Amino acid sequence: MMKKILIIVSVLIAINLVLVGINILQKGMGGWDGQSMDEILGKPAADATIEDIHSLSKAEVFQLFYAAPAPAFGEMKGEYKARTLPVGIMAFAADYFTHHFFGTGKWLGKAFFPFEKEKGWGYNLFGDQGDDGDIHRTRKMSTWVGPSTIDDRISFHLDYGPHNGGLVHSMHDEIRKIHDRLYLGMGYMAAGGGSINPAPFVLYGAPEKWKGIDK
Repeated sequence: MMKKILIIVSVLIAINLVLVGINILQKGMGGWDGQSMDEILGKPAADATIEDIHSLSKAEVFQLFYAAPAPAFGEMKGEYKARTLPVGIMAFAADYFTHHFFGTGKWLGKAFFPFEKEKGWGYNLFGDQGDDGDIHRTRKMSTWVGPSTIDDRISFHLDYGPHNGGLVHSMHDEIRKIHDRLYLGMGYMAAGGGSINPAPFVLYGAPEKWKGIDK
């Protein structure tokens, strides 16, 4: 019986490694190819919508991230709506984790506040099932602007390590700016391969007022 269990576990691990490998290859190799955001989107970046990003392949989404600048630290203030992007062979797994295991309900957004000149913190927003469900504000993170671990440029960083345990302890997000109402993010953690295998998401809309984390 134990031998069968070990065989099943080994097969599952092998399948996972293959899927991770394919997922990494789907983002493209060689880093930024030099295209501008306008060229990648096929329109001025200032006019881009979530649907424009949804229409891109995974490799194009990564090129857009490489081309985009980091937002100024002080501009990231308030509660932003968020959405995962369905690109890559592991998109379903990343989406399922985000909405079922990351927090207390469906993931709805992120919030930030620059409490100091170069340092701040924020949290995530989760909703109960149903339109009238409560909003939970948890999964705190520290924030700053600095060099990326995905490429050689600057990102707005969200570090979950100082405030969370378990799988989320190693979670880290990086955010780049498309325009004032649309941001492209990449999230990764050790269990998924780290910064070599990030999952893309967007923040969008005018930010709502900061309310603070649940007590």
